[in-house]
Amino acid sequence: MQAFFVLVPNDGPMFNPSRRNRNIGTAKQGHGQQNKLKIPQRTYGLSPIESLSQYQRQDVEINGYKFIFVVEKTREGSLHACSIDDIKQVIEHIPIIDYGSLRLIVLRQPKRKEEILSPVWGRLIYSFEFENEYYPAIILEAGEYPRKMKWETSLSIESQKELDRLKEDGHNFINKGKYLIADIEPENVRNTQLYRTLLHEFGHYVHYMTIVERPGKEDEDIKFWEERFEYYNNIPRIEKENFAHRYASDLRLRLKEKGIIP
Repeated sequence: MQAFFVLVPNDGPMFNPSRRNRNIGTAKQGHGQQNKLKIPQRTYGLSPIESLSQYQRQDVEINGYKFIFVVEKTREGSLHACSIDDIKQVIEHIPIIDYGSLRLIVLRQPKRKEEILSPVWGRLIYSFEFENEYYPAIILEAGEYPRKMKWETSLSIESQKELDRLKEDGHNFINKGKYLIADIEPENVRNTQLYRTLLHEFGHYVHYMTIVERPGKEDEDIKFWEERFEYYNNIPRIEKENFAHRYASDLRLRLKEKGIIP
């Protein structure tokens, strides 16, 4: 059985960046299909995730590459668990070859309905529209405090692995019989987002580059790129998650051994 509150990356249908950059009309995908709790699209042409409200932009150079950090203003009672400096210090130690074209890091305030329908720690967006440009982007989501995380005690193997990771991050689950409940605290969310989610999303991007971008040749016909993208898009979700988990786990271990992260 699935947990009530599993914070893992959304893995719905992906958007083809080549089509989007050519302004070819393709339907945008939101979260879930529930009719009663449909997430509104506030800005014409932008998905709900891209529809940022008040935000601050900061350009930061990391290992000679310019990253764009976007920090969306949080609502009352909500906050971002990670700072720009926190994230910069981790990205500095990610292999430069794995940056690819990924330059956008968004600290986002999710809508209330999103937090009900599809709560996540973070996600990778393969083509994110920001200030009339398109970038691959890693999104880390703000959260409300205090709040609780509730899981059923009967878990699948994969859900149990995720629960173990959360415990390693410092989340303290108490067995209440049918449910496991933890108070979500900013310090533990920081551990999860900074030392696991960020690396996990880089892992997804490396997987994408390995299959779609790196095999490409200069001036090749776009159909070959689209074939590789279609192949990647059809890889089973569990295979993508396993790749990203391995990447994050291996990199996290190396960073721990070097004393870079706790």
